[in-house]
Amino acid sequence: MAVDYTVIVIYLAGMLAMGWWGMRRARSKSDFLVAGRRLGPTMYSGTMAAIVLGGASTIGGVGLGYQYGLSGAWMVFTIGLGLLALSVFFSARIARLKVYTVSEMLDLRYGGRAGVISGVVMWAYTLMLAVTSTIAYATIFDVLFDMNRTVAIILGGSIVVAYSTLGGMWSITLTDMVQFVVKTIGVLLLLLPIAVVKAGGFSEMKAKLPTTYFDPLGIGGETIFTYVLIYTFGMLIGQDIWQRVFTAGSDRTAKWGGTVAGTYCLVYALAGAVIGTAAKVLYPKLGSADDAFATIVKDELPVGVRGLVLAAALAAVMSTSSGALIACATVANNDIWSRLRGAVRRSDEPHDEVRGNRVFILVMGVAVIATAIALNNVVEALTVAYNLLVGGLLVPILGGLLWKRGTAQGALASVAVGGLAVVGLMAGYGILANEPVYYGLLSSLVAYVAVSLATPATDAAVLAAWRERLAGRTPEAAAEPVPAAQ
Repeated sequence: MAVDYTVIVIYLAGMLAMGWWGMRRARSKSDFLVAGRRLGPTMYSGTMAAIVLGGASTIGGVGLGYQYGLSGAWMVFTIGLGLLALSVFFSARIARLKVYTVSEMLDLRYGGRAGVISGVVMWAYTLMLAVTSTIAYATIFDVLFDMNRTVAIILGGSIVVAYSTLGGMWSITLTDMVQFVVKTIGVLLLLLPIAVVKAGGFSEMKAKLPTTYFDPLGIGGETIFTYVLIYTFGMLIGQDIWQRVFTAGSDRTAKWGGTVAGTYCLVYALAGAVIGTAAKVLYPKLGSADDAFATIVKDELPVGVRGLVLAAALAAVMSTSSGALIACATVANNDIWSRLRGAVRRSDEPHDEVRGNRVFILVMGVAVIATAIALNNVVEALTVAYNLLVGGLLVPILGGLLWKRGTAQGALASVAVGGLAVVGLMAGYGILANEPVYYGLLSSLVAYVAVSLATPATDAAVLAAWRERLAGRTPEAAAEPVPAAQ
């Protein structure tokens, strides 16, 4: 294992080095939170793919393939569909807003009265998303070093917190680009073909497994529908995803770079399912489907390659974890703390703003690590995160983009009713039940439409300013034009 250990150590050291290098570029709030809004298509596509394809997509995607066969691809596939929809239909308009958070967009659209409550919901989502990724370190470091769970979480989490705190989005962008390359080589180019060959090829896999393993809909129509509702729609509105859209150097980069990333996700989804199906042939009686990835890597890959593939899994976890962490800190600072204290931040103090955001990343990072140690169920934590996001914020966000009659009162009612309904229904039906997100989303929609129609329409001046902002024609929206970085 010495060679494998060396590969991992070099990888982790490289992440910290890029964090230090990114610190030198993060000289303003825009640099620190959205990489100066100047990423070109290559970096944008790679980093966007990296953040959406985390530990759940890699380890969990292989596990679903082990359990259901090719139809296990649907979870990651719906993530790719959501990213494609966001990129094609909304990303250019979102990028032109030149804001830092989803709540700032809601304030612009509804006249400045939706920020704090939507910020709290988004903060809870990003926190739980970061926690789920941090918990996943335990699985990887256990395979690598037979490490205690708590120590593994602290080690992996500390590295992510360190490079994220140093350089903010610039560090995260640089590390995500490396992580994208490592994942592509480790999972798509190495693990996928080796797993299929070890399993005897597709003909042998078909001979040894039930036909349901090769049924595209074998996982079940209701499960697929739930994945679409949670993950496809979740991709449209998450702060972690929008904050990456804000890094695009142009409308074209946001649209076509995101389309490339979404297409990559579809390929990654199928690869994970095939790897899991091959693992089912090789190890038909594993205690847990989520052990399939670690088992096939540990037992079937040669020395050196094994280290690279485990580095790929680590890259998947780190990319999502760092993206969720900076999103969580950005929301906590910009949408909650700054509003609650009523402070007016001066735009001519970029270094102070950078330091303030660094402090919030550090504080949120410690909170994420502590929460990850206390919790043990990744699936439940992820379900809570997406149920809150979709049930509480989907309707007012998409309503604001698509329906001009939506009002601030309708948005606030939608967030409150949907969020409370989701929490109450999870308590009643159970966290993993489908009903909370179904009925929570429906109640949010009803509240939004009913209250919006029962209240005066949004002020015409607010809507006019919103349309100008969407078109990129206001001074604020044009404040940071910088040549794109490839």
